[in-house]
Amino acid sequence: MNEFILLLLFCHVASPVLHALRYFSTASSGVPNFPEFVVVGLVDDVQMVHYDSNTQRAEAKQGWMEKVTADDPRYWEKETQVSQRDQETYKDRISTLKKRFNQTGGVHTYQRMYGCEWDDETGVTNGFYQFGYDGEDFIAFDLRTKTWIAPTPQAVITKHEWDRDADQNERWKNYLTQECIDWLKKYLDYGRSSLLRTELPSVSLLQKTPSSPVTCHASGFYPNKIMLFWTRDGEELLEDVDHGEILHNHDGTFQKSIDLDVSSVKAEDWGRYSCVFLLSGVKEDIVTKLDPKVIKTNWGKTEIKRDGVFLFVLFSWIFILFILVLCFMF
Repeated sequence: MNEFILLLLFCHVASPVLHALRYFSTASSGVPNFPEFVVVGLVDDVQMVHYDSNTQRAEAKQGWMEKVTADDPRYWEKETQVSQRDQETYKDRISTLKKRFNQTGGVHTYQRMYGCEWDDETGVTNGFYQFGYDGEDFIAFDLRTKTWIAPTPQAVITKHEWDRDADQNERWKNYLTQECIDWLKKYLDYGRSSLLRTELPSVSLLQKTPSSPVTCHASGFYPNKIMLFWTRDGEELLEDVDHGEILHNHDGTFQKSIDLDVSSVKAEDWGRYSCVFLLSGVKEDIVTKLDPKVIKTNWGKTEIKRDGVFLFVLFSWIFILFILVLCFMF
C-alpha cells in the first residue's frame, strides 16, 4: 500500500506547472455606473495592470510592476495609448455588431481575451486570442493555421476580412508564441517574491449535521496549482465526492473544499478514509484522517444551546408560579 501511495503522490506532484499571462478587454454600452471600456492584465491570476475609460490611464496594480520601466521607460505611456485606441475601436465594433444581430437598444458587451501559457518544467508554450459578444463566443484565432474561426454566421464577415490580413496574423502568432512568453517570464521575475512563493494551507474537516457530508476544507495555500481529494485505503475516491471550486482569499491566497458522502460509511470503516492535499512543486503532502474527534461541527453546540434555552424557559415558569403562590398565600 505504501508503494501505491508514493506512486500516487509522484504522479500528482509531477504534473505540469503552468504560468499564464492574460489580458481581458471589455467594451460595453447601456450599462449604468460602469466604465465603457476596461482592460485588466493578470499574471497567474494576479491582476497587475488596469485601465478604464474613466481614468484614461494604464496603472500598475502590483508594486513589483513598477520595475517594468527599467526595461521599457515608456511602458506605461504606450500601454495607455494602446488602450485608448482600443477604446474607440471597440465602441465602433459594438455599433457594427448591433446591426449584424438586428439589435437596437439594450445592454451589450464586446470582449477580447488574449495571452499565453508557459510550462516552466517542460518549456511547452501556448497562445490564445479570442473575442466574445454579449457573453457568447464570436471569433477566435487559430495559431496553427494563422486564420480565424467564426462560430456564428454574424462573424463570417469579420473572419474573411481578418484572414486577408496575412501580415497582421503573422505578427499575432509571433507575439503569442514569443514576445508574450518573454514578457510573462519578465513579470514572473519582477514579482518573484510573491508570484513564485509557496504557502501550505490549514486543512480542516467540517460537518453541518450528523447526516451531512464531511467537508475537507483547505485554506491559505499559494499558488492555486493543487490537488485535493479523498482516499480510501490509499486509493483516490472518484465516487461519493463533490469538488468545490478554488476561491480567492482576501490576502491573495486560495481556498478549496471537497465533500465526502459518509451516509453509507460504517463507523468502523472511517479510519480507512483520508483527505489528501498536494501543492505542485512541494514534496510534502497533508493527509488528514477521517476521524470524528477532529471534525469541527456546530450541531453539538446547537443541541446544547437548545437545551439551555429549554431549561431557562422552564425555570422562568417555575419562578413565576412561585411568585403567584406567594401572592395567593399573603
